[in-house]
Amino acid sequence: MEVFINQEALALPPTADGLAPSVADALALWNARPPYAVALNTQFVPKTHYASQRLQAGDKLEVISPVTGG
Repeated sequence: MEVFINQEALALPPTADGLAPSVADALALWNARPPYAVALNTQFVPKTHYASQRLQAGDKLEVISPVTGG
C-alpha cells in the first residue's frame, strides 16, 4: 500500500496481524525522529492515536518538527 509522507511516496508492507498499517508503522518505516507532530489528510493526530490510527492507500501524512529561534 502506498501513502505519502511530506509529499513523498512510501510503500508500506502488510502488517503481521493482517490489519491496515498504522500511523506508527509509517513513521517507523520512514525513520521519523522526535519531536514532531503529525497530520493525516490535514487533521491533527494525537501521539496517543499513532498506533491505533489505521491508514488507507493514498493517505497523506505531514510530519512537522518544531523550529526554535527568534
